[in-house]
Amino acid sequence: MNITEVSGQKAIPVIVQRVEPTDFKSITKKQFFFRWDQLKADADIYKLTLEDRPVILGLIALVDVPAEYRIEIKLISVSKENSGRLKKHEGIAGCLIAHAAKIALRKYYGLACVSLTPKTELRSHYIKKYGMTTAGQQVYAEYEVLRELIKTYDI
Repeated sequence: MNITEVSGQKAIPVIVQRVEPTDFKSITKKQFFFRWDQLKADADIYKLTLEDRPVILGLIALVDVPAEYRIEIKLISVSKENSGRLKKHEGIAGCLIAHAAKIALRKYYGLACVSLTPKTELRSHYIKKYGMTTAGQQVYAEYEVLRELIKTYDI
C-alpha cells in the first residue's frame, strides 16, 4: 500500500494496523481533529503509518453491522499536516477506505458494503473521488466499487 508525497510525487509505502492502547497518547484532538479515545469502546480503530516509521498519518474507526453485511466508517481523519491545500501526502483516506473495503469483502464477499455519514460539504467528495452512492444521510459502496477501491489504493 502506498501514499504519494505531494512535493515530489514519490510513492511512499505505508501500512494499516489496529491502534494499540499506547497509541492514544499521541493521537491528539489538535492533530486528528477528534477525541479518538472516546470511540475505542464501540469501534475498531486502525492507523495508517509509514512502513519504516511509526508516524501515524491517518485514522479510521469501523463498526461491523452483520445484519446488513456492512462495515460502517464511524470516523475517518488524516493528520493536520496531510489535509487541505498544503498537505504533505495524498492518498491517506483512500488507503484507509480501501482497508475497510478489504475487511468488508473478506467478511461478506459479494454482499459486502461500506458506508459512512459524511459532513454535508464532503458528500460530493466521497461520491466523486471514491465512487460512493448516496443513500439518505449516508453514502456507501458495494462489491464492484469496493474491489475498485482496493485495486486503486492497495497497490
